[in-house]
Amino acid sequence: MLSILGFGMVITFMYLIMSKRLSPLVALITIPIIFALLGGFGADIDEMMLEGIKKIAPTGVMLMFAILYFGVMIDAGLFDPLVRIILRLVKGDPMKIVLGTAALAMLISLDGDGSTTYMITVSAMLPLYQRLGMSALNMTCVTILAGGVMNLTPWGGPTARAATALHVDPADVFVPLIPAMVLACLAVLGLAWYLGLKERRRLGVVKLPTGGSWMDASVSDDGALPTVEDAEDIKRPKLLWVNLALTLALMTALVMGVLPMPVLFMVGFAIALVINYPNLAEQRRRVVNHAGNVLSVVSLIFAAGIFTGILNNTGMVEAMSRSFLAIIPDAWGPYLAVITALASMPFTFFMSNDAFYFGVLPILSEAAGNYGITPVEMARASLAGQPVHLLSPLVPSTYLLVGLAKVEFADHQKFTLKWAVLISLVLMAGSLLFALYPFAA
Repeated sequence: MLSILGFGMVITFMYLIMSKRLSPLVALITIPIIFALLGGFGADIDEMMLEGIKKIAPTGVMLMFAILYFGVMIDAGLFDPLVRIILRLVKGDPMKIVLGTAALAMLISLDGDGSTTYMITVSAMLPLYQRLGMSALNMTCVTILAGGVMNLTPWGGPTARAATALHVDPADVFVPLIPAMVLACLAVLGLAWYLGLKERRRLGVVKLPTGGSWMDASVSDDGALPTVEDAEDIKRPKLLWVNLALTLALMTALVMGVLPMPVLFMVGFAIALVINYPNLAEQRRRVVNHAGNVLSVVSLIFAAGIFTGILNNTGMVEAMSRSFLAIIPDAWGPYLAVITALASMPFTFFMSNDAFYFGVLPILSEAAGNYGITPVEMARASLAGQPVHLLSPLVPSTYLLVGLAKVEFADHQKFTLKWAVLISLVLMAGSLLFALYPFAA
């Protein structure tokens, strides 16, 4: 019964947002409440929702101040030199722009934080897409897939979860996985080339104004370009190296775990705001300028807390995992590594990484051990679905990506899902090619 409720809740939610019958914000709040009431959990539903919100609160706070921090850096012009370099390289060619987006996202993803990757990549590339009339869905697609592959570093999250859940060394999981990751990265670049080629055929190569002065300010929602004079009022070119040093120090502190991530971004934002805009009235204007992005993203984060709180605390997640195991015939036992790699796509889409790696994976690994498949091999197999996982409505940073790029969440999912499955299959095929886990024990 719980398994049926769980799958029913997720499928109903996905149908309603992908068909655009409900907004993600409304669906994240109402659908789990309805299914919890149908399951007879009305008496405890308030505690479930509050627990879910509490667990996701640090992520919400981190994203709020991360948006504000990078918003200040964008306003101050930190990324303008990077944009001008990209502008000189791509020369108005849509194919080169999409390829540049993928390469930039891969490089930035090395820090292991999806939110940072999305903010920097979108802030650097979106003006180019808007100026040339390119579809921003190409940008969100290659950006999230690049992050899905590069996020497999031990400090990125999934690898550490898999290693912790199965009590193996993260290095033993990650290092042999590098060749398969290289193949997946090449596949992402190949996809970027294909999507860019389609845009080039549609738009042609556009001749951009020389000097790049049109890039000095973001393009507005209606496509209008602000005047350079208006942009210069908030640019801080003399503080470029100060802002770069502050950002590098913040990224280093994030990787080293000096302080919790929400605290680091709060402190970083406060310092950045005071350094670049000491005037109190201008500080208020900078915060107000980015309030829309903050509200749209953070509201979804807390709404997702209600969804995950009910999904986890009703026991639906555990029931869903056990029902999956129950349908696997004994004859399929030797293929459990490959089954785990394939199952990681839908499972990490329908549930959080924590639920999959700490709830489902240990059960699968225990069963696989009877056929001689080691825990470290199962850990590697479980990572194949990460490119698909990032499209899940339960991943907070995905809302940040679509919000910054000004595209609909449902449109992004429908456009990217088939390519995410392809990249996951390439990652799995590469892992089998390099014998990182057996096709059959």
